[in-house]
Amino acid sequence: MAATEELDWDVVYADQAPRVYNYFRFRLGREADVEELTSRTFERAWRSRSRYRRDLAAFSTWLFKIAQNVRKDYLLEHRGHLPIDAALDVAADGTPEKEVAHNSDLARLSRLTKDLPDRERELIALKYGAAINNRLISQLTGLSESNVGTILHRVVQTLRSRW
Repeated sequence: MAATEELDWDVVYADQAPRVYNYFRFRLGREADVEELTSRTFERAWRSRSRYRRDLAAFSTWLFKIAQNVRKDYLLEHRGHLPIDAALDVAADGTPEKEVAHNSDLARLSRLTKDLPDRERELIALKYGAAINNRLISQLTGLSESNVGTILHRVVQTLRSRW
């Protein structure tokens, strides 16, 4: 029996879709694109399920590698990628006051991160958007786990000092 035949795809989707969605939200921002790319990721994973090898990587690692490739394909298709400040278009729950505060925070975060190198923005999206741990991020990026932690710590400290 293949490793993915053991997976309950409804459970996998319920567990991983919010993380994949948030990863794309942090990286791209526009709601329609985020939803489309989340969908593409799961479609590609479903079509490729026979190639997943549990002995090589955890399922979430495999899935987020697919998400990264979907993002790269999207950027190649659209050449002019969307800046993080496009996240301002994402609808927020709550009161109008909370939405204004949230939008203000997103705009401020966008300004603070726009000049960061792409690698650091990718690490932020994986860590805080997709809520992935440093070990998985290291597998996805090829960086050592301690290097991921060091870079994230430095970036967060820099962002806090500028906040």
